[in-house]
Amino acid sequence: MPSFDIVSEINLAEADNAVQNVMREIATRYDFKGSKSKVEFADGVVTIHADDDLKLKQLREILQGHMQKRGIEPGSLDYQKPEPAAGQAVRQTVRLKQGINKELAKKIVKAIKDEKFKTQVAIQGEALRVSGKKKDDLQAVIAFVKGLGVEQPLQFKNFRD
Repeated sequence: MPSFDIVSEINLAEADNAVQNVMREIATRYDFKGSKSKVEFADGVVTIHADDDLKLKQLREILQGHMQKRGIEPGSLDYQKPEPAAGQAVRQTVRLKQGINKELAKKIVKAIKDEKFKTQVAIQGEALRVSGKKKDDLQAVIAFVKGLGVEQPLQFKNFRD
């Protein structure tokens, strides 16, 4: 029986490379000269340290651009609320969304079942397994899920015939 998995994964090595590129860009940019701004990456969390709100906004834009160049979509970045640090400095954490959470999984399963495709959908941890009798049915489900407009980027893997 043909099947495939719907997942949401991020290559953490690419995310680390993007953060390193941001640090290199900060070191060479004139508007960050003499600034204590920096970006750190550890355990799937990016921490942005900036001198003020303006530099924080610029760092977010630079980070997002470098992440996109590395194949990490903006929808997978979860910006937390900025926190004040010493003086006027601000700090913001950015979590990288890995896996499909329960609410989103239930929403996708419900949408697929409402369309009455001839497939079965099962939630398996942080992934969804879709199986059906025909390859064409599975391809229709893939096209349908792509058209749902889910903000979190989804990948379709392990297509088995």
